[in-house]
Amino acid sequence: MDLRLALHELAAQHQLDALSNLKLQQLAGLNREPARLAYWLPRGVAVLAAALGGFGVILWIAANWDTLGRFGRFALLQALFTLMCAGALLKPAARVPLGLLALLAIGALFAYFGQTYQTGADPWQLFALWAVLALPLTWSARSDVLWAPWALIVVTGISLWIHAHTAHRWRVEPQDLGVYAAGWSAVLGLTLALSPLLRRWSGAGAWALRTTVTLATIMITSTAVGGLFRDSVTPLYWLGLLLLALAGIGLASRQLFEIFGLSAVSLGLNTLLILGLGRALFHNSHGDNWFGAMLLLGLVAAGLLAGTVSLLLRLSRRYAEQPETQHEA
Repeated sequence: MDLRLALHELAAQHQLDALSNLKLQQLAGLNREPARLAYWLPRGVAVLAAALGGFGVILWIAANWDTLGRFGRFALLQALFTLMCAGALLKPAARVPLGLLALLAIGALFAYFGQTYQTGADPWQLFALWAVLALPLTWSARSDVLWAPWALIVVTGISLWIHAHTAHRWRVEPQDLGVYAAGWSAVLGLTLALSPLLRRWSGAGAWALRTTVTLATIMITSTAVGGLFRDSVTPLYWLGLLLLALAGIGLASRQLFEIFGLSAVSLGLNTLLILGLGRALFHNSHGDNWFGAMLLLGLVAAGLLAGTVSLLLRLSRRYAEQPETQHEA
């Protein structure tokens, strides 16, 4: 509901004069500074400045590629990383944005190293090394500003590892079940590491978990869909269904409940179920009774969506009311 519109309707209903209308708006807090704006605004600007600054350094090096020698490029990137780490160590108030700049500098350094020396290493190895070297930095900052991009780096490395071990073709074949199972297990392990169960140890917050859950859901769902639409359904489809169902059960528990992550997993699970039903209805049907099949598929999809939304709302209300119940007890 639009609060300002509701106040205008209330003022018109009671025929308030200008002074009374102004007092009503003051009581509603329309002209008041948003809550915690003074806390979040400088931090948000600092993080944005760090991200744009790191991106700007990379573009500056690219623009001066011919004038800077190999030594100059390496020296600039290494000096940037060293200065940002030193600043994060000496200036705790700026630790998060400076840590983000250092994280980006590590990636730029490895990207330039890979382009310069052509070591023949697979791209996943550079991402894995980037993640390992950035882990102490991310861990010490204990902020989602670093954990979320670090999770993106790790998931990208896992995806590239799967690509490298499936003949560099993103193929979805039954013989690749072990590769995908290992990659998906690693992503789910990362999700668990960034979950509230280990928050006191990692310092990761909600956005790190949301990033990981969303990326894991996209990875598993897209591959499982590919396994579904083979000539014969591969075990990858059933494994994807199982893993998403287990992830949904875990995120629906009180310890791990996260409405954004649970919604993403539910969407992936619903997608696989509806597409599986569609294949069962239309595969080898030769167009017989297609209208009835479409009607059945639409009804099942609508019912599944309604049931999922109802379950999410019920869980959200239950966990929101539970602390109040415990406090009253």
